Amino acid sequence: MSKGIKSEIVLIRHGITTGNIRKLYYGSTDVPLADKGIRGLEENKASGIYPDGDAADFYTSGMLRTEQTLELIYGAREHVKIPQLRELHFGEFEMKSYDELNKVPEYRAWINCGDDTMPPPGGESIAQFTKRAREGFDILRNLHGHRVLSLRHRDEEARSICICHGGVISGIMAYIWPGEHKNFYQWIPDPGHGYILTLDGGEVTDRTMF
Repeated sequence: MSKGIKSEIVLIRHGITTGNIRKLYYGSTDVPLADKGIRGLEENKASGIYPDGDAADFYTSGMLRTEQTLELIYGAREHVKIPQLRELHFGEFEMKSYDELNKVPEYRAWINCGDDTMPPPGGESIAQFTKRAREGFDILRNLHGHRVLSLRHRDEEARSICICHGGVISGIMAYIWPGEHKNFYQWIPDPGHGYILTLDGGEVTDRTMF
């Protein structure tokens, strides 16, 4: 991709689910948005925080909560599903709270191990998840690059909008800006919010949080 061609990738975290409200470990479970999440997205849309989608390409992780979020913000849109951008699989800890798990030996071992290569029973480790999320972003960036090239003679700026998950967004942001040394949770946007990434010649050069 030629230098000087600027474009945007927008990463949006899905709206609030019952898993968020109940503070559950959940990622691979295909839960829908909660009523509170639907209202929150509608309020955000009315306030005008979301980038314009009229000429954008759209992507999701393919999970129900991301599909619902896309439609609530932008209406029914053709889009590409990137399964590598699904949330962390917590295995046997899925849909359980800290209070439910606190006395489970396997859970205590997992949260106290200090090693991101240790997976929860039946799930995936942080290291495995982060690698997958980065692969998903590389797929997204390559698809976005094709869009940029298709518009290079039209004097139009390409925009790709991806609805995914908090953990996924955190993994992507740490991948792009490793020198900032933020922890996993510092990069996660609130539900229904996210980042606008500015690209120049295919490389991410700036970000705006919304």
